[in-house]
Amino acid sequence: MSQSDDTPDQSPSSPQDAQPETPKPKRGTGRRLHGAIAYKLGTDIVSGVYAPGTVLSSEVEFSEALDVSRGAFREAMQVLAAKGLVESRPKAGTRVLPRTRWNLLDPDVLAWAFSGEPDPSFVRGIFELRAIVEPGAARLAAERRDREDLRAMKDALSAMRRHTLATDAGRAADRDFHDAILRSTRNDALIVLSASIGSAVHWTTQYKQRSRALPRNPIPDHAKVYDAIAAGDGDAAAAAMRFLVDLALEDTREEMDQAMKGQQED
Repeated sequence: MSQSDDTPDQSPSSPQDAQPETPKPKRGTGRRLHGAIAYKLGTDIVSGVYAPGTVLSSEVEFSEALDVSRGAFREAMQVLAAKGLVESRPKAGTRVLPRTRWNLLDPDVLAWAFSGEPDPSFVRGIFELRAIVEPGAARLAAERRDREDLRAMKDALSAMRRHTLATDAGRAADRDFHDAILRSTRNDALIVLSASIGSAVHWTTQYKQRSRALPRNPIPDHAKVYDAIAAGDGDAAAAAMRFLVDLALEDTREEMDQAMKGQQED
């Protein structure tokens, strides 16, 4: 992840001549091409290749360096601007914005952050958010869920058991489980967080398995959350969810420690 907002720019090139690094995005057309460009630049920004305050090279220079059309490049920059990563101004060029301006809960930004080694402070922030939101959501779900909500949670739990969290299908079911809980709160302000919470669950679960199998099976902990919600026990549902989130953070920290040790050994 990038450095803090008040940290001096330490990008590999000066703010005035920041150039795209290889590899170039694969050629394609339309949405596919500008999506690849947005992914390339987005991952570079969130990983700190282009630090906050860096002024990116001109549209012409970047387009030529990446071997893409100026139209595709402009569309990619619009994507990044919409996510709060960059800002373009006439005569001033395109500048990487401070991290406090980034939409850190955007599913794409979360994916870009976990494409490399995520910043520990960012990971801590994500889990602090989950620890604040999800136990309360589980409590409300226990009070407000209906039969359809319970069916959605149970189906997701069954799919997690069938596929395991080592597979894309299992992780998709995990997202569905958390999504069903948020939806069952009947609180629109919480429901709009569903995509962000689901993305955070997906990428942290995948990250934990990059170098080894999951250190434990978290599915029984999900089942305890479901059982409490099904029983209408808000206190138990909140406690079970808090326990689930805390263990997920512990597992993620262990993986980050392993990655750091590996880098030191190299």
